[in-house]
Amino acid sequence: MELMNVWAIVVGLIITAIVAALAFFIKYEGKEKYTHGVKASNTSLIKSSKVYKSLNKQYNVLRAALAIGMVGSILSSLFLVARPYKTQDVYTGVKKRDIIICMDVSYSLYDLNMELVDYLKGVVHGLAGDRIGVNIFNTSTVTYVPMTDDYDYVEMKLGELSNYFVMQKELYEEYYDVYGTYLSDYPDDVYEKYMALREKLEYYDAGTLHHNSSKGSSLIGEGLGTALYTFPYLGEKDRTRFIILSTDNELNESWGYKQIMDVNTAAKYCQSNDVTVYGIFPDEEDFYDPEEYSYSACKQELANAMATTGGTLYVRTDDLPVSAIVKDITKKEVITANMVMSRETQDVPRPPFIALIICLAFTCAAGLVLQK
Repeated sequence: MELMNVWAIVVGLIITAIVAALAFFIKYEGKEKYTHGVKASNTSLIKSSKVYKSLNKQYNVLRAALAIGMVGSILSSLFLVARPYKTQDVYTGVKKRDIIICMDVSYSLYDLNMELVDYLKGVVHGLAGDRIGVNIFNTSTVTYVPMTDDYDYVEMKLGELSNYFVMQKELYEEYYDVYGTYLSDYPDDVYEKYMALREKLEYYDAGTLHHNSSKGSSLIGEGLGTALYTFPYLGEKDRTRFIILSTDNELNESWGYKQIMDVNTAAKYCQSNDVTVYGIFPDEEDFYDPEEYSYSACKQELANAMATTGGTLYVRTDDLPVSAIVKDITKKEVITANMVMSRETQDVPRPPFIALIICLAFTCAAGLVLQK
């Protein structure tokens, strides 16, 4: 800790010493002069009594305490006026990391996606300096959030996606699981609520299910490939780029249609463009339609694709929730550029201020007791 105005202490001590000397001189100059009152004789007997000695001892202790408090208050005040401070070297740099959240929004993944966006809403502001984008896909891909560092906007859009996944969950758990998928079996009042829900879902589905009848759904390769080419200035090497891909890898392309690129091809393109992909895969208990799709085959294919890019496939379980997965991913190495060292000066008034308060309290307490 250093003092910005050392002269304040020197001047203050000189003034204090002068005032103290004047007070001492005035006090002892007139000590033997009696201007009024009656002199008492034979006081030695009183001074030798236990009561007098006890009171005199108490009086001297309080005077000493009062003097210590006053001196401490003066010194603390002088230190405050002298403005104590500390300097520290601060290294700052601009993070060069671009992150795309790429979500397979098939209705079979609403639990996984809901957990992902709900967690991301709380961490986007901690990505200071990073840019983030969000893509959602099923049959077709929608760039839901273009690459941006406007975290308030990202948080708002993630909130909208959270509502989308809540509606997906409602559709399955309150309608399909209870009444089935044949609308003719729905009671009239349930049918009206169902149609109102479907209308809300259509806002999102219209973009992600474009040409669904002819192309199929869950086109993972096209979704990942589109996310790759969402990165701006992809050819430049001055940024760390990675994709967080949530999917169950259950490809459901239609007969007669072949994806523009499958997941392995998309992974190779990511590798050639220095983009790392981290996958989030559901637990086996939450895997949709295990009779038609092999859990192990879907997982292994996706794991191989992630490894091609230098990334990892995480399986979301009770022991490894989405929050732990995202924390691990965001710890990965990041390019930091424009490193600048600056020396900052920070005032440190707290210690002398606390000392001043304590000394003043000490002085007031001693003075109040002496008044009695």
